[in-house]
Amino acid sequence: MTARTQTRTRRAAPDEAVEARLPWWAVALPALAFAALLLLIAGPGQAEAATGDPAVGRLLGLMVGLLSR
Repeated sequence: MTARTQTRTRRAAPDEAVEARLPWWAVALPALAFAALLLLIAGPGQAEAATGDPAVGRLLGLMVGLLSR
């Protein structure tokens, strides 16, 4: 038995516009990540020890503890 093959393909006419729509977050998230990395690079050259409230450190430790369970 022989199988039929399709020899013709439908191509879009030059006047038919192909429209690709992106959700808002597909543009916003890479732009936000780029801006955050740019701010990290352009920030001050020397790191200083934090003398404020250690709440952020405790929060990060708690999150690591919860995720490692």
